[in-house]
Formats: sequence, C-alpha cells, structure tokens
Amino acid sequence: MKVYDISPLLHDGIAVWPGDARFSRQVSLRLSRGDAVELSEMRLSLHTGAHADAPSHFRPGGCSIDRVGLERYWGPALLVTVPGQGAITPPKLEAALSSGPARLLLRAHPDFDPDRFPSVIRWLTPEAAHHIGLAGVRLLGIDAPSVDPLDSKDLPAHKALEANGVMVLENLHLAGTPDGRYELAALPLKIAGGDAAPVRAALRELRGNEHV
Repeated sequence: MKVYDISPLLHDGIAVWPGDARFSRQVSLRLSRGDAVELSEMRLSLHTGAHADAPSHFRPGGCSIDRVGLERYWGPALLVTVPGQGAITPPKLEAALSSGPARLLLRAHPDFDPDRFPSVIRWLTPEAAHHIGLAGVRLLGIDAPSVDPLDSKDLPAHKALEANGVMVLENLHLAGTPDGRYELAALPLKIAGGDAAPVRAALRELRGNEHV
C-alpha cells in the first residue's frame, strides 16, 4: 500500500498570500543545550500550505472551520489533471464529473512550487463551480492558493461551491502523484472560529480489490 503525501512542507521559506503572516517556528528548549525536552512554537496564517477554507472566510455569518463535518475530508477521492490553460470551465471537467466523485482533486498547475507565490493561476468559473456541486462533489481540492482569480474581490467560485454544498482544499502539492482513485485523508485542525485550518493531506493507493 502506497501513501502519497500531498501537503507542502511548512518552513520559513514557504510562500504565503502577499501581506499575510509568514510561517515561522521558534525553538524554546533544546535537548542539545541540556534541556529536558525539545519544545517549539510556531506562527502562521491559517491559509498557509495545504489548508481547508471555511465558509466564514468569504461569507459573513458563514460556518467556521471547527463546525464543519469531518466526513467531507476523509474518504474516496478522484485526482485528475485538468487540460489546457486559463479558466477551468465545465467542458474541462465533464469526464471527471461523469463518475460522480464525492471528492475531486484537480491538478491544474503541474509546475506548482509551494515556495513561490504565483503571478497567475488557473481558476474555476462560477459555472464550473456550480456543475461540480450538481455532480455530487462535496470536497474540491486544487494545487493553487485559490479557486478564484488572484485579483478577485467577490470570490464567485468560492461562493458558488459553498452554495452547492462543496468545501474547498487549497495549496495541495500533487506533483508525483498519478491521476486516479484514492482514499483521501485531509482533516482540518479544530480551531475555534477559524476561517481556515491547515491540513496534513495524504492519498492512499487502493489495492485491486478495494472499491472505496
């Protein structure tokens, strides 16, 4: 059984949204200094690395991350590469959605570098977001810091997904993981009132006789 780690490494050089809090880890106690234990603390935006967005991130009165059901983040998932460039439209998702996956992971940026914030990304059109929800998807993941254009202020894809019951994972690191069906585990931290939460996302390769 093979497990693919699809979470970027959290370290001081990881890219964050411009103006957001940068990741840092400070060591308080060290075994090498004679301390009884190794102890450290960290500072980070809740949107650092692989993370789950909460509806409260983009909608006033939206559900915070500690109130979101965990069943969305654990279970069968389909990973597909989205062909072409630019906006992700319904025709580009037709084949993937035809099988009705409950969790859909999109490889839209094969050269995704978690240590470099992109100048441009591929984004979901509101129509594509609507089709994803109608197809029965309940969790959408993507290898980018947003499902909307980087300069978007009203976040129409985020809102269309949420209106159709779809939660979002962003900044997944899908390089080296083949397209196919997997079991996904990507549980968000239980942060009171959180607008997002980091996840340790992983895909488990299925054996031939498994049908999750």
